[in-house]
Amino acid sequence: MIGVPELTQSQFDTVYNFLSFAIASMLFTAIFLLVSQRRVLPRYRTALVISATVLGIATYHYFRIIESFDAAYNTDAVGGAGIYTLTEGVAFNEAYRYVDWLLTVPLLLVEAVAVLALARSESRRLLVRLVPASALMIALGYPGELAIENGERALWGALSTIPFLYILYVLFVELTKAMDRQPAEVRISVRNLRWLLLACWGFYRIAYMFPMFGFDGADAFVLRQVGYTIADVTAKAVFALVIYKIARLKSFYDDPEFAAQELSKADQGLFREASPAAGKKEVGAS
Repeated sequence: MIGVPELTQSQFDTVYNFLSFAIASMLFTAIFLLVSQRRVLPRYRTALVISATVLGIATYHYFRIIESFDAAYNTDAVGGAGIYTLTEGVAFNEAYRYVDWLLTVPLLLVEAVAVLALARSESRRLLVRLVPASALMIALGYPGELAIENGERALWGALSTIPFLYILYVLFVELTKAMDRQPAEVRISVRNLRWLLLACWGFYRIAYMFPMFGFDGADAFVLRQVGYTIADVTAKAVFALVIYKIARLKSFYDDPEFAAQELSKADQGLFREASPAAGKKEVGAS
């Protein structure tokens, strides 16, 4: 997609500011995860590193997106206010989003499995299903994004929906079977992760179908860019913080001494009340 021919000052600023917001959100979430690794046990640090890698990849691509967007539109108005038009010979390269998703979506699923520290065979069984399906979902969606005809767009959208539905099956059925031995709080957090991904990926698919519903032009372009950006921040930065929370919880369950060091006395009491199993391990003992 090369963008729309014209944007108002307000429309241009809205897209630009949201792209800037995404860069700041994901960059500093990645930094937080990297400096917080010692706040979880070593076996869960891989998940945090993968999360930070996802955010680093996304930050890089958002720099490229904002650079491409800024180069694609210009205004001759005095003071920089007025109508922004596409620069002749310069296109807004939205393919950066798909390159980003092709790399980060499989890694999002890898970090979700890694943080659970399942048996190696169980982790492998989930990943060989999730990773290829997620890459296929993105690859099949891209030709439809470039399509001019709605019929072609619908065809590629339908094809990309097949691996999407398979991923949902693995996340909501297969992963649930692997969660039986996880603490209740961890199961709740993983459930929230799954719904978070479903909501974000659901918006991607709705925005993808805008042209098929006749919703096009500058307003649709701005809404799509803002929506994609919010969904990316949610699916990457917010998702990463939930991964961090799960890693912390599992660290506390696995090692009472570590929990005693990390939690205040008041927090230890709340942790024991919420977690009978942890109470039996005498989390507050020093």
